[in-house]
Amino acid sequence: MNNTKSQKETMRTQAKRARGLLSMDASEHDALCANFFDNINISKDSVVAAYWPIERELDTHFIIDEILDRGAKLALPVIDKDTRILKFAQYTHSSELVSGAFGVCHPIVNEQTQWLSPEIFIVPMLAFDRRGARLGFGGGYYDATLAHYKKDKDIIAVGLAYAEQACLFNLPTEDHDIKMDWVITQQSAHNYKGNI
Repeated sequence: MNNTKSQKETMRTQAKRARGLLSMDASEHDALCANFFDNINISKDSVVAAYWPIERELDTHFIIDEILDRGAKLALPVIDKDTRILKFAQYTHSSELVSGAFGVCHPIVNEQTQWLSPEIFIVPMLAFDRRGARLGFGGGYYDATLAHYKKDKDIIAVGLAYAEQACLFNLPTEDHDIKMDWVITQQSAHNYKGNI
């Protein structure tokens, strides 16, 4: 294992432990939603990829509900272990969810599944820095997926995080790591789009 990978693994362990102590009250969730929708333009034409929280990931339910209420299309990731490129199955208020690979929840996949091609990606994370670098969970799925979509169209990668997940130092990064365009917390919205 190279030095950068080793640093990331150590930081993941620390970040998971720290995240386990974090939570948000109702007013902080309201603030998170306000910071998101004040800065990320969601219209009826938008196609948004979100995630259904597992373990201690930041709760996305409020943002998902608002996106759907605004008439946009929303999808949740489906992991295919044979490729690192995530697929995105449409989710609606009436969708039934199942637990897929790594416990990731997504709509039931069958012949009726509507596969979407998002342009806005809401991305989970363990930590972020002042450059928009993200510490993920180590699988490389989001980095590969964002790189795949960036080849064909202009996309926006939005990291959702607790404010306490901000790092005061630069995170270790590798060539394949994709930086966020935005990181939204309950305290602020960080725009890295012109600073990457």
